[in-house]
Amino acid sequence: MQSLVKESDRKLHRPMADHETILFDAIPQAPNLRSGLVNTLIAQIESGDLAPGQRLPTEQEMVAATGVSRTVVREALAALRARGLITTRQGLGAFVAKDPSPRSFSILPDDLESIDEVLRVLELRIGIEVEASGLAAERRSDSALQHMGSLLDALEAAVRAGKSGSEEDFGFHRAILAATRNANFTRLFDTFRGAMIPRQWTRLDRMTVPKREQYLARMQREHRAILAAIEARDVNAARRAMRSHLTKSYARFETLRDKVGRNE
Repeated sequence: MQSLVKESDRKLHRPMADHETILFDAIPQAPNLRSGLVNTLIAQIESGDLAPGQRLPTEQEMVAATGVSRTVVREALAALRARGLITTRQGLGAFVAKDPSPRSFSILPDDLESIDEVLRVLELRIGIEVEASGLAAERRSDSALQHMGSLLDALEAAVRAGKSGSEEDFGFHRAILAATRNANFTRLFDTFRGAMIPRQWTRLDRMTVPKREQYLARMQREHRAILAAIEARDVNAARRAMRSHLTKSYARFETLRDKVGRNE
């Protein structure tokens, strides 16, 4: 994404009490409203283009530059405050925090306002779950294997009943990470929870019964391949099966994104 701080903007820095004030001529149009603006500002903070103590553009400047509403701007600033990235000072505006490192990592359902953001979460999941599947195949216990199988049975029953199955799906993937016997995997995975399976983009309730059955069969075929590899303690096969499952999900969302784009 284009940098918010242009060279012409850097020349406009000037001292203001014990901090630096930064002024912006323009902010690139945020493509996904609140999340777009949040992500743009976070990127500039993390890159150092927005340094600790620097003032952000005023609400009015952001509205004028991006075309979004004042409500969207305020929601974006509230999200940055909640992450500990900015502070506000009465009568002065919003400033980058002195220590802008995020206090905790989380992915919230509200962060997934576009399919591109869903794809970014899937990229992260591929990086985590592929390796975890190999470790699970190597370290899993019989009870862990039985738990994974019961979750797949519960997932199938939920989807056949017309439900989303999101809790069962999350539980299956989490059980794989738990089988690694490395608690750091599950701690990280728990930050996904409601954002892992973006059901606003996969509406089972809108599918016909044949379409739902087709969706279930495909999903369970991929899940069963992962489970079979873990049961066989085949480390490489488990990694391949998980990569295939998540990569196919990624491809399906790419197709959906392109379809949505053509309809707009």
